Amino acid sequence: MESEVHSIRTLGILGAGRLGTVIARLAASAGYRVLVAASGDPALISPAMKAIGAKAANAATVVADADAVILALPLGKYRMLNAEALRGTLVIDAMNYWWGSDGIRDDLSDARTSTSELVQGHLTGARLVKALSHMGYQDLEDEARPAGSAGRKAIAIAGDDTADVAIVASLVNDLGFDPVFAGPLAAGIMLEPGAEAFGADVDATQLREMLDRFPTSQRGIVVARARGDLPL
Repeated sequence: MESEVHSIRTLGILGAGRLGTVIARLAASAGYRVLVAASGDPALISPAMKAIGAKAANAATVVADADAVILALPLGKYRMLNAEALRGTLVIDAMNYWWGSDGIRDDLSDARTSTSELVQGHLTGARLVKALSHMGYQDLEDEARPAGSAGRKAIAIAGDDTADVAIVASLVNDLGFDPVFAGPLAAGIMLEPGAEAFGADVDATQLREMLDRFPTSQRGIVVARARGDLPL
């Protein structure tokens, strides 16, 4: 079933690291009310958030007050998210598995499933969409451009619900990037480390070509074999 389309007025961000802070600044500049939660006392990040037009809050307030919530945490912490509090919420997964911050985790690097599917499995009642995950935070900071700008860069989106994907696409556009639909949530594996699109700072045509090449790429073949789509 598709969700009814609603625009995002208040954007919540869980995670006040480099990625969360960059997204907060872009969203505030685009006119969104932005609430950001860190792992500690909101007062510790309040001056920095105020400086970029956002507001610091605790996680419970962010989840309760936001129309959509971006996950900008280390992926290894996803099971700490309050699944009940996020039930019914549009959740945008911007997380990736990175051994440097998550440790060596076989459960986060299994080619049979995308990491967003793992997150959805925990947040069973949330409406999960994968986005804002494959471009580095510094490129997000530097490359945002108004719609129609020459050479505007693109952000891929993966999700199962077309209405939710449309809402996230509108957000991506407002943040300064052309949205490119990658496919259902499972297609988010094409945006993870090891895939050509991970780290990509390219326009929509080039990003679409990268996604189209995934099945025949080295990573794509590994994924297909793990899923039983190709002989070992």
